[in-house]
Amino acid sequence: MHKEIHQILTERGASDRLEDLAWCGHDLNRPECVLATARGDVYTADWRGGVSHILPDGSQRLYAGPAVDGEALKPNGIALLEDGSFLLAHLGAEKGGVFRLYRDGRLEPFLRAVDGCDLPPSNFVVQDAAGRTWITVSTRLSPRALGYRKGCNDGFVVLVDKQGARIVADGLGYTNECAVDPSGQWLYVNETFARELSRFAIRADSSLGAKEVVTRFDAGVFPDGLAFDTNGHAWVVSIVSNRLIRVAPDGAQTLWLEDADAEHLAWVEAAYQADEMGRPHLDGAKSRCLKNISSLAFGGPDLKTAYLGCLLGDKLATLPMPVAGHPPFHWNF
Repeated sequence: MHKEIHQILTERGASDRLEDLAWCGHDLNRPECVLATARGDVYTADWRGGVSHILPDGSQRLYAGPAVDGEALKPNGIALLEDGSFLLAHLGAEKGGVFRLYRDGRLEPFLRAVDGCDLPPSNFVVQDAAGRTWITVSTRLSPRALGYRKGCNDGFVVLVDKQGARIVADGLGYTNECAVDPSGQWLYVNETFARELSRFAIRADSSLGAKEVVTRFDAGVFPDGLAFDTNGHAWVVSIVSNRLIRVAPDGAQTLWLEDADAEHLAWVEAAYQADEMGRPHLDGAKSRCLKNISSLAFGGPDLKTAYLGCLLGDKLATLPMPVAGHPPFHWNF
């Protein structure tokens, strides 16, 4: 089976697979994070103040909440809960936090502060089978673009469980999506501007062991989204270069998809190396069709369809995958 998958992975070029793309949804607003379920529902973060729901028949609904701290709710990462409500990581201008949004528009604070400090603009939230909630904050710097640096090291991970909320990993290079691996023994974390996929052993008390670097990424890769397949490989989504990379447990990388303009990518890379990267380098990505992909959800009846969230588009790209995804915690919700 592994030989067969390797052959599929390498028999075509990454840019050739753009021909396999299809599209899902319409009129979305910054669908950065995407979730899929066994019923065929697809959910995305939406900067109209909540979550867009794409139903199996293609129709759409928007679940929107009220303003927070005087500004519209700006969900970045989202998590689906068993009762159909959502946790949203709020990427506010100055303040963040995680909120619970119900489908009737009710909004409740889930976590606004940790270890005595208000949460800065918050990136991602996910729950696991052990009843824990993991939250990432990319940087404490304001504006956040000051963290688009090789030396950025003030991102952190928050754990919320029966013992309360606490920071369990700190000093990270722009913390982005995180995920508990299929074994349940490791928390994997993308560090976007350190260009690393890292992991931490999850101890019996849910504290984390020392950071281990799984793999480091080369020029043009800024790891953001993260999901696992049934073989325990991580699939990493890169903003700017619109790359989808499969990472083996030993850190070996295979490029599966790419949609990047070489000249634009060189411009971004030069700014990154000179510690001058800013919003224009993320907001003006040039490509054939992908709009700065940022997230990946395995879906479809066999978990072999990828749904790709993005920063700049108003719909989701979908792509057939060579291997099934590991069912996420919310798969049967």
